[in-house]
Amino acid sequence: MRKTPMPLPMPLKHSFPPVAAADARVLVLGSLPGDRSLAAQRYYAHPQNQFWQLMGPVVGVDLVAMTYDDRLAALRARGVALWDVVGSARRPGSSDAAIVDIAGNDIAGLVARLPRLRAIAFNGGTALKQGLKLLGADHKGPAIVPLPSSSPLHTIGLAAKQPAWSQLTAFLLDPPGSRA
Repeated sequence: MRKTPMPLPMPLKHSFPPVAAADARVLVLGSLPGDRSLAAQRYYAHPQNQFWQLMGPVVGVDLVAMTYDDRLAALRARGVALWDVVGSARRPGSSDAAIVDIAGNDIAGLVARLPRLRAIAFNGGTALKQGLKLLGADHKGPAIVPLPSSSPLHTIGLAAKQPAWSQLTAFLLDPPGSRA
C-alpha cells in the first residue's frame, strides 16, 4: 500500500511593526502583507499595488517618486499611520481569501496611544472584517472608513478607487477653530 505524503504545513506569516507618530490623525490598516512585501520587508512593495498612488493625493505628495523610507516619513509627517489587522496567519500566496489561523494585532491598543486619531481606514474587505472584530462591537472611537483594496487583485481600477481614498484628506485637516 502506497502512502500519500502529508502536505507540509504552511509557514506562519507575520505583519510588520506599526508606522505611527504620536500625532497621527488617520490610521490605515491593511490585512496582512503579501509575499512580495514580506520578502522586501516593506509595506505595499508589490509594484502593482496601488497604495502609494492612492495615498499620494491624500497627503499632497508624489509618494511613488520617493524612496520607501521617504514615503514612510512623508506619511508620518502628514499625520498618517500604517499597520495591519492580522499579526500572524497562515496563507498560501498573497490572497486575503486564503488567510487562516489568524492572530490579530492589538489595534485597540494602538488606537488608545494615538490621542489625535480621527479616522481608522481599512484597506479592503478583509481588513475591515477582521479590524472591526478586533475593535469590538462597542467601538466609539475614531470614524471607521472602509476603502476599496489597493491590491492588484481588486481590479476596479485606480480611478474608481481614488474618490473613496481621497476622503481621508478631510481627517488630516485641522477642524475649523482648532488650535492644533
